[in-house]
Amino acid sequence: MKYRKLGNSDLEVSEIALGSWLTYGVGVERDKAQACVDRAFELGINFIDTANVYGRGAAESFLGEALAQRPRDSYVLATKVFFPMSDADRGLSRVQIAKQIDASLTRLRTDHVDLYQCHRYDADTPLEETMEALSEVVRQGKARYIGFSEWSPQQIEAAFALPGVERFVSSQPQYSLLWRRPEQKVIPLSAQNGVSQIVWSPLAQGVLTGKYAPGAALPAQSRATSDSMGQMMSNWLRPEVLEAVQHLKPIAAEAGCTLAQFALAWVLREPNVASAIVGASRPEQLDDNAAASGLVIDPALFRQAEAVVAGLG
Repeated sequence: MKYRKLGNSDLEVSEIALGSWLTYGVGVERDKAQACVDRAFELGINFIDTANVYGRGAAESFLGEALAQRPRDSYVLATKVFFPMSDADRGLSRVQIAKQIDASLTRLRTDHVDLYQCHRYDADTPLEETMEALSEVVRQGKARYIGFSEWSPQQIEAAFALPGVERFVSSQPQYSLLWRRPEQKVIPLSAQNGVSQIVWSPLAQGVLTGKYAPGAALPAQSRATSDSMGQMMSNWLRPEVLEAVQHLKPIAAEAGCTLAQFALAWVLREPNVASAIVGASRPEQLDDNAAASGLVIDPALFRQAEAVVAGLG
């Protein structure tokens, strides 16, 4: 496993991160989830990403149990705040950030997270209030660094322009061979300001593994067949997308790796990407994904793949 520095921080994170969206505490049985966490550490994955809203606290609670016996300095822990935790609790106000960080730390059974991220932008709260509240969390020692997820370039620039507040070190956008929008503005802007990308859905919800064949029945026990995990996949299950992905398989074979490894290596070719978040319901999925770290692939093969999927995002 290779490691990269996260923005202007002193955090060294594994190129592959273990995520918990739609899986741990919700869609995956506890023993299988524990096996995935244990395997991640065996593979050298040191970066764990979660959020308070995942299972309305269930993912954080599971991770609090799963990580309890491990030395706190043996992993980098990230969580997020913004989405509703109750009918009254949502957003990035000073009150909410103070309340939600304490709740997250209780569930995670730790006194601090390494990275506290705004899960989205809160247009109902002044940015100054949000940034001051996040800064207070850092100054209290409850988070070491702060980040954001899916903010617009204008919102990012506005945060950078505020004086006297903590600086973001990470951005968490959706990014994959099938979704390249961050390349236009977010990645260049981030690179100029000491912010790294931690990308979600680098395998397009599993579609870039190649296991979903056009016109075929969905594989049994796959994410797409799960009531709790499959709702977000419709865009990537379009026939034209699945057809194009099948044409990527021989390119990955020429590169000497699986399609999933190829897709992850494509994301990691971008220097501003510090880590790619993967989800896993079985430990062997992590074996395949972790092998993408450090892969050296001919850029010409990446260009061929980009041409195959051009226009599908």
